[in-house]
Amino acid sequence: MWMAVKRGIVVAIGLLIQILLTLFIYLKFGEFISIIQVVYGLLSIIIVLMIIKYSKRLSSDLIWILLIMLFPLIGTLLYIILSNNMKRSKVLKNINENIENGQKYLIQDEFIKKEIDTKNLGQLKYISEFAGFPVTKNNEINYYSLGDDVYPVMLEELKKAKKFIFIEYFIINNGTMWQEILDILKEKANSGLDVRVLYDDMGSFAMLPSNYPKLLGKYGIKCMQFNKLSPFAGIIMNNRDHRKMMIIDGHTAFSGGINISDEYININSKLGVWKDNGIRIKGEAVWNFTVMFLEMWNSFKKEDNDYNKYKYNFTEKYKENGFVVPYGESPLDDVITGEDIYLNIINQAKKYVYIYTPYLIIDTDMINSLILAARRGVDVRIVVPGIPDKKIVYDLTSSYFYTLIKGGVKIYTYTNGFVHSKVFLSDDEIATVGTINLDYRSLYLHFECGIYMKDTNVIKDIKKDFEDSFKESHKVDEKEAKNGLFKGLWQAILRLFAPMM
Repeated sequence: MWMAVKRGIVVAIGLLIQILLTLFIYLKFGEFISIIQVVYGLLSIIIVLMIIKYSKRLSSDLIWILLIMLFPLIGTLLYIILSNNMKRSKVLKNINENIENGQKYLIQDEFIKKEIDTKNLGQLKYISEFAGFPVTKNNEINYYSLGDDVYPVMLEELKKAKKFIFIEYFIINNGTMWQEILDILKEKANSGLDVRVLYDDMGSFAMLPSNYPKLLGKYGIKCMQFNKLSPFAGIIMNNRDHRKMMIIDGHTAFSGGINISDEYININSKLGVWKDNGIRIKGEAVWNFTVMFLEMWNSFKKEDNDYNKYKYNFTEKYKENGFVVPYGESPLDDVITGEDIYLNIINQAKKYVYIYTPYLIIDTDMINSLILAARRGVDVRIVVPGIPDKKIVYDLTSSYFYTLIKGGVKIYTYTNGFVHSKVFLSDDEIATVGTINLDYRSLYLHFECGIYMKDTNVIKDIKKDFEDSFKESHKVDEKEAKNGLFKGLWQAILRLFAPMM
């Protein structure tokens, strides 16, 4: 705890210095206040015009325009620090270059491409050709509805590793879960395996010491912090590595919503049942995860000139014959992969769309798609936490309930605890499971990952998970969702700051 406090103090002091410096300049040159106001007004107009010109999704950025016009000084400063449309840092440019370099390893199989074209499978075509992630078929997939269920399988597979283990998570917390994993990693590194750990410094800020990579290095484990926090915040501080992946020998991968922290396996959870999921993949699809990890790793340490040495040569023929494609989301390109996949699932649904999300902070495009689906007869259901982890964020989430319910969307709150899963399921045919939340930061600012599946056997397991959750949830009605004057005003204010939540 003291470790986190010390790191927090350093960052807080740096931020305070920046704020005081801004105030000093403002007060020192107070006699020129009218000129300063004009300059900020002109700067605000320029930034608003930039937002309109370069916005990936204007409906999502309208909130920035409103904030800047209402509060020119604060709004402009927040946009420069928090948005992703300003000039990017050298680090982010380096990451983008490595992602582009990794594309040469992500080659679509021609037979599968022909099948996609012949059957006119537009979503798969989009992910393969525009997002750049090859669609695969030779796989075995297992879905686990709780972290408690997937965790023992993760340990079992780690113990089988013979060549390498790659681990990339937003949060690594030094508790029971991590210690059991770490014991295996130490043993494997000592045996000569290539063991690498990559974690986000903000996500793990309060859990691990700042010198943790050096500590793990003593055991032969290569370790890096993504985007290490600095007292002097900049644009890059807002782009986090929110991905979750564990890759073993190139033939097995785990992903889903869980981080490496005890509450994700329901040890000492303070929010009731921690409802999250995990996916295990064996087969050709693992290569997408391997390349994604190596792209990120080599953005900071140039170790791998040829990714192909980590590619597993599959001789096994798995029973699963559906389409599987792990994909990544980067804030550095012009393709909004995660949101596009979500919107396509909603817009193309014929019978139903079921959604798990811990946060529901959505723009007009998403709202309209959900309501239009419901109005054309699609059974649209969204499961959110019954016990939230952040009250203010939940107040913002619930601000969308009335509009959606009035439009025909069904909202369920998971009575037993906190939902952290991020899942879309549709028509007994399509599902995507991953790390992408329905909020501004996850959709536009973070590095994320997911697994899109079509006609796979595991879809029936995902559907059963939803059906069980509906029974354990409270269905919110229109009367309950309608807010009074003061709560409505509070939620309207919160929506102004939606891009920061």
